[in-house]
Amino acid sequence: MAYLSLYRKWRPQGFDDVVGQEHVVRTLKNALDEGRIAHAYLFSGPRGTGKTTLARLLAKGLNCVEGPTSQPCNRCENCTALNSGYAMDVIEIDGASNRGIDEIRDLREKTRYAPAAGRYKVYIIDEVHMLTTEAFNALLKILEEPPAHVLFVFATTELHRIPATIISRCQTFDFRRFSSQEIYARLAYIAQQEGFEIAEEALRLISRRAEGGMRDALGILDQCVSFAGTRVDLDSVLQVLGTVSKDTLFRFVAVILGGDVATALGIVKEVLDGGHDARQFIIDVDRCLRDLTVAKVVGAQTDDLMEMSSQEIGQLLERFP
Repeated sequence: MAYLSLYRKWRPQGFDDVVGQEHVVRTLKNALDEGRIAHAYLFSGPRGTGKTTLARLLAKGLNCVEGPTSQPCNRCENCTALNSGYAMDVIEIDGASNRGIDEIRDLREKTRYAPAAGRYKVYIIDEVHMLTTEAFNALLKILEEPPAHVLFVFATTELHRIPATIISRCQTFDFRRFSSQEIYARLAYIAQQEGFEIAEEALRLISRRAEGGMRDALGILDQCVSFAGTRVDLDSVLQVLGTVSKDTLFRFVAVILGGDVATALGIVKEVLDGGHDARQFIIDVDRCLRDLTVAKVVGAQTDDLMEMSSQEIGQLLERFP
């Protein structure tokens, strides 16, 4: 059997498995249980925040033999087909490569046919903002008079590019970035289930580097395991990410705070000669200075305001009393 990447293997199979996005999960679960299903939903937010996952869970809840339900069985033919990616009544469309009016006209013709096995034909259009103006106009006609058996879920990372006429006909949900702590907790759980031994500092670094995207975090974890095996330490993650060590980062912050330009330039040269990403180095320095400022103002115990862990903040304050 072909290897399945972690973000695919650990994609939530039920609403209760979803991390974060509580406002979206609660609304969709109530809609399924109470039969208050809209004909079109618009999910907007940064990459890797669960838009496509929740679109699939909505489709599963609608077409499960026990549904519509917020607790799909994951055993019936409709559920297993969707989990395997072969559900005939759930059509996923890439808006970037199907952005013209002809593709939308073809979609409009296909919506006339009844579902093959489930109650609804669910069309999930990813990156819907890539559609042309003419395509949006053709899509608008479907949304004005949709067949009772058709439901649309649109996903986008750029809500401002969606025409107001489309937005007004959808229930719109804004997906937020995951916090570093939410990502860390999820990664720790998955690592335990997979039998990985990963240092806490390594997991926290991955959580910060993911920048709020759960899929990015799992992708980085997958890469680190491929590099270092099932035992991953901080040095392995630093090598995979091209990030400088904490000692180098603190040393650089110390010399720039002291106004030692020559030494600072020497450290920059050392970082670049080591093959590290200059942009990421700047980001790391910026975060370190921010965390130091916050720690000085509000204290080290409020680590929920900082990118670093309490232990790292303590080390930072010891270095810069």
